[in-house]
Amino acid sequence: MRVDRFDFELPPGRIALRPVSPRDAARLLLVDGEVVSDRTVSDLPGLLRPGDLLVFNDTSVIPAQLEGRRGEARIGATLHKREGPREWRAFVRNARRLHAGDRIDFGEGVAAIAGGRGEDGSVLLRFEGEDPVEQLLERAGRMPLPPYIAGRREADARDREDYQTMFAREPGAVAAPTAALHFTPRLMAALEGAGIGQETLTLHVGAGTFLPVKAEDTADHVMHSEWGRIPAATAERLNRVREGGGRLIAVGTTSLRLIETAADEAGIIHPFEGDTGIFITPGYRFRAVDGLVTNFHLPRSTLFMLVSALMGLETMRRAYAYAIAQGYRFYSYGDASLLLPQRAG
Repeated sequence: MRVDRFDFELPPGRIALRPVSPRDAARLLLVDGEVVSDRTVSDLPGLLRPGDLLVFNDTSVIPAQLEGRRGEARIGATLHKREGPREWRAFVRNARRLHAGDRIDFGEGVAAIAGGRGEDGSVLLRFEGEDPVEQLLERAGRMPLPPYIAGRREADARDREDYQTMFAREPGAVAAPTAALHFTPRLMAALEGAGIGQETLTLHVGAGTFLPVKAEDTADHVMHSEWGRIPAATAERLNRVREGGGRLIAVGTTSLRLIETAADEAGIIHPFEGDTGIFITPGYRFRAVDGLVTNFHLPRSTLFMLVSALMGLETMRRAYAYAIAQGYRFYSYGDASLLLPQRAG
């Protein structure tokens, strides 16, 4: 499909620079089939059914943005995918000043040696020393806010908490699974009281999620792969819910993509550990996911393509036009939507 079919106009004032407080007070756009209505995230216990299961991503965002020097040249690096115990792929600012074998000093006793470039333009960085890389990043790194926020303000101490979900326990992401930012212990207790279950899996979100689609046709776009894991016990519990008539509601596109990667043609979810580069566009037949909680996404992005595949492109174009007109807040710190396709009913 032509990528320009997924374009729309978004006023800059609709981009949220901070989350609302409390988190579950965010607005929620319910798209049930083709019907659109205004709710709040705290309404979720009454919008789902007893026996449904919410599936969260328990990845934890690491401070993966680094500023350093190679000689007199300033070098910025955003890690996006681990390649080994001390090696990470990174998107590098001022990369033309960097060559294989160069040493970058990131301060605080943290340095890395540049390796070769990948096909996506990323640079392999090998961190010096013996301390775990996670400890080095805690010393020298910053939270990697998305470019549409970082371009308008600096990351600060608040972002260390704001840009982390309550489920975060597996370090490795360089972007938050932002749909889960809306959930609070109070909301989870209400969901449990309504008979709605929860489960977690792990997908380490990479910086590639922010890259624009430069191809003119979706068939020519190559997704960046990300590492994920669904343990056998988790897969068994997910399958049991569906067998019992419950719906799997993915919280975030990351959870959805990992579930769909692990599911076979019959909709059975298998244990999974490894990379996934699944690219979901209209025409895709969903195998295991019955609904989605997600934020509002960028024009021409792979994530807007995904929600259009789930609900239909025209339905999502109308829903987004309504959200913009009604003042919904977009992107990582913005409001949420609950997408329930008709086939899930």
